[in-house]
Amino acid sequence: MRVLVVEDAQRLLEILIRSLREEGFLVDGTPSGEEAVRLAATVPYDAIVLDVRLPDVDGFEVCRQVRAAGSWSPILMLTARDALDDRVRGLDLGADDYLTKPFEFPELFARVRALVRRDATPRPATLVVGELELDPATHTVQKDGEPVELTAKEFALLEYFMRHPGQALSRSRLIEHVWDYSYMGDSNVVDVYVRHLRRKIDGGLTEASLETVRGVGYRLSDQAATAHPA
Repeated sequence: MRVLVVEDAQRLLEILIRSLREEGFLVDGTPSGEEAVRLAATVPYDAIVLDVRLPDVDGFEVCRQVRAAGSWSPILMLTARDALDDRVRGLDLGADDYLTKPFEFPELFARVRALVRRDATPRPATLVVGELELDPATHTVQKDGEPVELTAKEFALLEYFMRHPGQALSRSRLIEHVWDYSYMGDSNVVDVYVRHLRRKIDGGLTEASLETVRGVGYRLSDQAATAHPA
């Protein structure tokens, strides 16, 4: 398993490389954020250990650029113990886990092994389906570049659709994942909220983004909807 370590403190970088190699990993190391972006774009790493504080491009920007380039190698970010904002920001930008400094090496090894098991499945921080773009971190939705105002439940429902584009989703599945276990109402509540979403995201379009699948439920088309001709 091949790991990239990005750490600007030369002594710590050397220790991390040696220690991970002793654990059986193949390890590349760099103190440069720019070099990390280049390496991540060309080498399919099984995991990346990324320090936040780098001298050229900080770890947040490295994470953003790596994800923007389509690399989904799992990322473990190293942050200062009291930097809660750093941890939140890193996770929102696409990091998979974080470890605070100072740390114990057995924990680092365990977290890297866990990331390696996760593999490089795409996990975009911002969801894009057709003309729709949804950002879970900022809780915003855009349709063709224009903001769409949604209630909390409408947002949660749309997010679940966008995480499963092109799939026919039953009402019971939608209730299970969007409503909590205490909900004891009728499954028709899904129909009500789908109508609300259609009105907000499909108004003025000849082809609906949210399609009815007879006998099943609903599906979010993974194709861009077509607007009325002028």
